Amino acid sequence: MSPDDWHLTEDLGDFLARAGDFLRSRPALHTVALTVTEALRTRGSAAYGSDAPVFGLLERAGEVRAAFFRTPPRRLVLTSLTPAEADGLAARLAGLGRPLPGVNADRDTATAFAGAWQRHAGAVPALHERERLYRLGRLTPPEPFPAGRGRVAGEEDRERLVLWHREFVTDMGGTSFADDGSWADTRIAAGRITFWETPDGTPVSMAGVTPVVAGQIRVTPVYTPAPLRGRGYGGAATVEASRAALAAGAAEVLIFADLANPTSNGLYQRIGYRPVTDFAVYDFSSDAPAKRSPG
Repeated sequence: MSPDDWHLTEDLGDFLARAGDFLRSRPALHTVALTVTEALRTRGSAAYGSDAPVFGLLERAGEVRAAFFRTPPRRLVLTSLTPAEADGLAARLAGLGRPLPGVNADRDTATAFAGAWQRHAGAVPALHERERLYRLGRLTPPEPFPAGRGRVAGEEDRERLVLWHREFVTDMGGTSFADDGSWADTRIAAGRITFWETPDGTPVSMAGVTPVVAGQIRVTPVYTPAPLRGRGYGGAATVEASRAALAAGAAEVLIFADLANPTSNGLYQRIGYRPVTDFAVYDFSSDAPAKRSPG
């Protein structure tokens, strides 16, 4: 397959006009692409930073076969690709001479692209994380359920949300490319963070949700401060956020879990989430810059 088969653009409208139906055709598997492009559409191209997002699609016989996006400086996010398609995309992107920090995709696609990027760009891939995507079946609150109640975070909770988001990103081993204050403001305004609080009104855990796009909502982030873990608070917050997603009309409620964390994977399955497929996240070393392909 020729690298030139890929159409690249920085025009979100053009990308969605051509690839929107394809993304909506598999809302669970395309959840990240759907929610990120919706945020860019509603909040503007600077929603994830000052650098322009890049989009791409692969068409065959007039139909979109695959797509990708990247919001620099974050990793490349891909829909499912065959090894040949992954190789063609890696050759195309390497030919542009632009380094990539990594890739996020379903396990087979991410592995194929990581190998192709090493061949074409000379960067060494390292597995950063393995994730499992879950879809909610029948919501089943865990027993015993901790005392307290769920409530939507408001303006009075802004300072706590800023702190917890910063701690969440650190716990995930990542770097926050977003302004924590802007992150909190956006979610407070949309009512998209649910706290679990103890009977005395103290918030002890949070769970957020994405907007409804193509009938799907993803629960993210789920965070409990380290001193408060192991008491069922995270599960209670997740249940409340899942209920909110169903009440908002979601046909599919989704959640990702790090496969290295058996606690969260076990919890999500106990409350009704069922596995969909596995994803992988690779980092690419910066030891060798991306090299241009001949010609």
